[in-house]
Amino acid sequence: MSAYDVIVVGAGPAGMTAAAAAAEAGGRVCLLDDNLSAGGQIWRGANRGALASQSHSKEFLQCVIRIRDSKAEIRCASRVVSQPGPATLRVEQENSWQENSWRESSCVDLRYQRLILATGAREVFLPFPGWTLPGVMGAGGLQALVKAELPIAGKRVVLSGSGPLLLAVAAELTRRGARIEGVFEQAPLASLFRLSAALIMHPARLIEGLRYRVSTHQSSYNTGSWVTEAHGSDRLVAVTVSIGGKLREIPCDFLGCGFHLAPNLELPRLLGCRVESGAVSVDAEMQTSVLGVSCAGELTGVGGLEKAMIEGEIAGRSAVGKSSAHFHHRRERLARFGRALDTAFRVRDEIATLARGETVICRCEDVTRAALAEARTWREAKLHTRCGMGPCQGRVCGPATAMLFGWQQGGVRPPLMPASLATLAAPCENGEQSDSLENVRN
Repeated sequence: MSAYDVIVVGAGPAGMTAAAAAAEAGGRVCLLDDNLSAGGQIWRGANRGALASQSHSKEFLQCVIRIRDSKAEIRCASRVVSQPGPATLRVEQENSWQENSWRESSCVDLRYQRLILATGAREVFLPFPGWTLPGVMGAGGLQALVKAELPIAGKRVVLSGSGPLLLAVAAELTRRGARIEGVFEQAPLASLFRLSAALIMHPARLIEGLRYRVSTHQSSYNTGSWVTEAHGSDRLVAVTVSIGGKLREIPCDFLGCGFHLAPNLELPRLLGCRVESGAVSVDAEMQTSVLGVSCAGELTGVGGLEKAMIEGEIAGRSAVGKSSAHFHHRRERLARFGRALDTAFRVRDEIATLARGETVICRCEDVTRAALAEARTWREAKLHTRCGMGPCQGRVCGPATAMLFGWQQGGVRPPLMPASLATLAAPCENGEQSDSLENVRN
């Protein structure tokens, strides 16, 4: 079993900064990420050839240099499955090609003295008729596919939902030759005006937003508007959009849709960290309610790149006993802006009325809204319909049912991700019995 002073889970901006800060102080640090390379969603696919075109490429390069110079160990294609024992993580490492042979997936138990969680956030998907058609995907998911060389030049794209990600994706797709048929933001114009007052205190954010809008000036940006239905038989051909209460049909090849972001809380919940108002509760040093466990980045509330990096710096320094008091004021200012984002892009009640009885809510198990109508709780829905019991384990349908029915998800049980039976059944390397397989049996 490998042992570290600090393990950081998540190699996005917060995780990379935290790992570098802890390792620079002399700690033995391991940085884990389930992607093939570090960078998180914001720097997905970044490489030397494409670095100049990446968003915030300067910050990415700084993080890469810090990690390299700090000597922190990086384990990519590695996902945390469970906690088989105290201060221990079970990690499954993905198949890889090494030394002219195919290496099967394997698992390893890693021990830590301090743990920093920086698992980021994901898009919130809310159901509407046609949302399961090929060609309909998350706005960020569409951007990730385009970065992975999905041909988009000349394609007609509609972007709908809520949050600043919509404009960022529109700018990226426009740069790659897509035809943006419109950006439809469900938040009312008044909410965005109130947000603009907060932006005055964050000029870099204001400039960034203006730059995105200038690069997409040929495409309409509509507030108080949203897609009500996607049309097509075997794939998307058009969408119906509500603009100021009036319906309009727009032909398109792709629809990128997402309603802001939600923190990935599965691992913090598994470890017992207190969650309040949809985010992990932390103190000024980024410590959670669990001794020895810290959180940084979007886990503590969605707030963007600068907040994530500041929190990563605080968490990393705190993990090795170094002072970070001089970062606290700046972090609080950025956290306030994150809360302003949540308020401005709060999903309006009308979105919950879009799904019809036959609309699929749980895509993994093909559970419709009508099938869920009789359930009173999330647990009851799982028992009677298998909603939330598919491969995504409620990551997509959980937020949807929370909005549609007011259900709150319960606790989290291992495994956190689909894993091989060998990983689930392996005994803990510290001599204790892993409970992962027992949970699967139950």
